[in-house]
Amino acid sequence: MDQASTPDPPPATGPAVRMGTPRGRRVLLVTVLGSGMAMLDATVVGIAVPVIGREFEADVGALQWVVNAYTLVLSGLLLLGGSLGDRLGRRRIFLQGTAAFAVASALCALAPNAPVLIAGRALQGVGAALLVPGSLALLEASFVREHRARAIGAWSGLGGVATAAGPFIGGWLIDAASWRLIFLINLPLAAAVWFVGLRHVPESRAPGVHGRLDVVGAAVITGGLGLLTYALIAGEGRGWSSWPIVGALVLGLGLLVAFVFWEGRTASPLLPLSIFSSRQLTAANVVTFVVYGALGAAVFLLPVVLQGSAGYSPLASGVALLPLTVLMLLLSSASGELATRIGPRAQMAVGPVVAAVGIALFVRIDTVGDYPTQVLPGAVVLGLGLAITVAPLTATALGSAPPEHAGIASAVNNDVARAAGLLAVAVVPPVSGITADAYLRPEVLLAGFRVAMLVCAVACAVGGVLAALLIRNPPRRPGPDGTAGAEAEVGAGAGARKGDGGEREDGDHPSPCFHCGLDAPPPTPTAPPPTPGPPDQPPPRR
Repeated sequence: MDQASTPDPPPATGPAVRMGTPRGRRVLLVTVLGSGMAMLDATVVGIAVPVIGREFEADVGALQWVVNAYTLVLSGLLLLGGSLGDRLGRRRIFLQGTAAFAVASALCALAPNAPVLIAGRALQGVGAALLVPGSLALLEASFVREHRARAIGAWSGLGGVATAAGPFIGGWLIDAASWRLIFLINLPLAAAVWFVGLRHVPESRAPGVHGRLDVVGAAVITGGLGLLTYALIAGEGRGWSSWPIVGALVLGLGLLVAFVFWEGRTASPLLPLSIFSSRQLTAANVVTFVVYGALGAAVFLLPVVLQGSAGYSPLASGVALLPLTVLMLLLSSASGELATRIGPRAQMAVGPVVAAVGIALFVRIDTVGDYPTQVLPGAVVLGLGLAITVAPLTATALGSAPPEHAGIASAVNNDVARAAGLLAVAVVPPVSGITADAYLRPEVLLAGFRVAMLVCAVACAVGGVLAALLIRNPPRRPGPDGTAGAEAEVGAGAGARKGDGGEREDGDHPSPCFHCGLDAPPPTPTAPPPTPGPPDQPPPRR
């Protein structure tokens, strides 16, 4: 969202909604189904990647684009999508995003070849950029203040269930029929969103919005990320010194630099650079980039090696990392509460190191693929590490921004996580020797996979070291008896709390928000994320 559109409580043009009422349940249903489409898509596409590759006789580069076309467009347009909802109507943009996502899903399901599928995935990214920010914005705009946190908590919990169920549902559909059904399943969901949304969700806009939409900024950053992604994916095959690759690298980096200059000069920036005046927020995003990059590449490759080298079915590979998701669901709340008491620094330093150990344990996978000894230990340790990390990381990113930028801080952190996964999925496979048709040769794939897991483990551990060096605990507030109390406002959205009463402002999230923590990338094997969270990949973020 842009600078002018984030913290004001948006006046709904329809009546205020309360939890427990028929209308409240319908508004919640619409937002859960809408965001659930994007989350299901994120968690099942990665499982389908090996099957898609074999059917289309596609190389690794094409499979990387099946993942990255979606992530690229979503990353570039996410902030613009939030601004459109604030200006033109949140329900309107949410429903239009749902329709675009459904049309794109149909195109993916009917794709006769890899290029058409990649185009459909890019169009899905456009729909998701309108849909993803709109789901939470609708809840905040529709429900009365005293019921808002309950509504967001229910939305977050139900989204977690969808994330956990996604790999199982996707694997079953692929095994039972075809990978095309993982896209067709979005069509009835979209129809339900439209049917209920038009009748029961009130329209709303942000009252203080002014200035032009920063379309130039969105185009520049999308172009820059796209050129870099192309160069990183195609560089191994074309040659890193070839003119197309060198030109794409130079132009891509130039566009990203131009984006920073443009955002500093335009009157209504997509990304207000002033939010980075907070060293804590900048540090949180640096840690997010490193950790989520490692996680994104790992969860992209895990389903590929489980199916390509260890002989797992799509269903078995989908269920293999279920312990990771379950641990996050069970422990994230306690992790957030602990961070509120002791501050985020310790957990943000320790959690990525634990996650790195989990990723490193996956090097034990061989062509036998014994689940109890080769897969389960890594999934459990990785899930524990993410549960330790995600809630305080998300909370720090949100709570370090001033109240007027709480919304944009959340969106930026989400985008950083997605961009990290995008670039990691592009660069880690070729660096590890997984190129061309390597995924069709079990031993070659396995050798490259082990190198990739070590690279990802080192990167994740570096994230923990950076957190220990850069993150600072907020000062303790005095307790009722004058003794030191809890850490000041560590919970998600802390930056938007009122200083004395502890009352939440609009745009605040309960601690922890599962979506913000996990949507980009998702916590299950995906090709991947969303909204920092297993690109399209581990933990969901919004």
